[in-house]
Amino acid sequence: MVSVHAVLGIAVLAICVGADVLGIAGYRRGAGGLVSHALVLAQTGLIAQAAVGLLLLSDDRRAPDRLHYAYGAFALGAVLAPWFYAPPDARRRLLWFGGTTLLAAALATRAFMTGG
Repeated sequence: MVSVHAVLGIAVLAICVGADVLGIAGYRRGAGGLVSHALVLAQTGLIAQAAVGLLLLSDDRRAPDRLHYAYGAFALGAVLAPWFYAPPDARRRLLWFGGTTLLAAALATRAFMTGG
């Protein structure tokens, strides 16, 4: 299960960076359906990563560094925050989602580094 968590972590990093690139490009050119699907895929990946992490915790498998949990929680919170705080304008809302996905990718990278 630890290997699933690690592989999913790498996949989440790649998806977040890809979704961010698509989000910024969509902001500049006008968003398409692919951009919103990529951003939702990044959010879903982070939720799945947190769920696998909770399963590992329930099996009493802990990360060597306690900061791993903080960075993981902050990454999940960052990617979900625009649902509450983003402006109603579609282009600016897309920019919020893209920016917080980039922040989530940075936090997930740090969580991956502290995970072991």
